Amino acid sequence: MLDVKNISVAVSGTTVLKDVSFTAQVGAVTIIVGPNGSGKTTLLKAMTGELPYTGTISLDGVDVRSYSTAALAVRRAVLPQATVLAFPFTVLEVIRLGLLAGLNANDDNLPVRALAHVGLAGFEGRFYHALSGGEQQRCQLARVMVQVWQPVHDNKASWLFLDEPVSALDIGHQLEVMKIIRDFADAGGSVIAVMHDLNLTAMFADSVALLAAGLMVVQDSPISVLTDSHLSTAYKCDVRVNAAPPTGHGVPFLLPHMVSAKWDGIG
Repeated sequence: MLDVKNISVAVSGTTVLKDVSFTAQVGAVTIIVGPNGSGKTTLLKAMTGELPYTGTISLDGVDVRSYSTAALAVRRAVLPQATVLAFPFTVLEVIRLGLLAGLNANDDNLPVRALAHVGLAGFEGRFYHALSGGEQQRCQLARVMVQVWQPVHDNKASWLFLDEPVSALDIGHQLEVMKIIRDFADAGGSVIAVMHDLNLTAMFADSVALLAAGLMVVQDSPISVLTDSHLSTAYKCDVRVNAAPPTGHGVPFLLPHMVSAKWDGIG
């Protein structure tokens, strides 16, 4: 389990997160949602060591600050919200950056398999800069996946930390990527993802953490978190939760209503 207790983060003197506690279980997809500026990416960066914080973050009961960089690299891979490359790398070269960071540096076939896994078979020789935004995003997903290709290694779960993994994708590729994420968790790995799409969150998450204004509003199952009250308060607009026919089976379906000029709700 990854356990975050009373995390606070300040950036340039401004408090972005305040006393946030959060948990992510092994074998689960845990999704962090909330409005822009709520602290979602900041929380992810604190968990991956990119930002200093107060409080504690532990992995399998051990403070993550006691792990070496190499030890963390074989346990977890991180997909940032955006990646900028200054040099004209080929797609294969980009994928190999992740390969070299993990346990599979000698598996020359793994990058090709990973590209096929994300729907980019045959893209190895293309230049990364020539890809569309969605293709670049899937290329980066392949890069992090080769780093932790085995969902479980030495009886320990591998972790994927993903910041908006489907933001540049069309609906078909969004579902493909979410299925990859779901399969990774079902095979014993663990996934923490920052998402904006509440419907995809409802469909694929085991646990949802809702942030607003740097505070944790609630973390629980999708059906408990994605409610009219919680979402309307966090997003400061009227949100109504519906069931998606005909096979909703209790999975929430979110439909924003008209935004009022003045919000009169709580918070």
